[in-house]
Amino acid sequence: MAGSVAAIGVIAAAAVLAAGLGLGGTASVAGQRLASAADGAALAAADAASGAVPGVPCDRAAEIAASFGAIIEVCDLDELVCTVTVSVQFGPLTARASARAGPPPGPDSQPSHR
Repeated sequence: MAGSVAAIGVIAAAAVLAAGLGLGGTASVAGQRLASAADGAALAAADAASGAVPGVPCDRAAEIAASFGAIIEVCDLDELVCTVTVSVQFGPLTARASARAGPPPGPDSQPSHR
């Protein structure tokens, strides 16, 4: 009887560990997907701001975010540079990610490496 209880305990511990690892893996995939949504949304908005693609920059960002199942919380344009924050519900939690896209900074704003 004692051996049966120990075996059940080991099986239960393994099940709890597997469930925890599964949830951790799911959260990791959701985080990567959310980061991709933020990157894509920022790039789409920056492209629209520069005239490379037609549309209103923050509307384009919202379209891309929606394709990932995310929503735009912040869309900030500073000339051709766009910064966006997207969010998605992950169970009872809200996950957020931010990204920035635009042309590279000018030569005056980069440190010199001599």
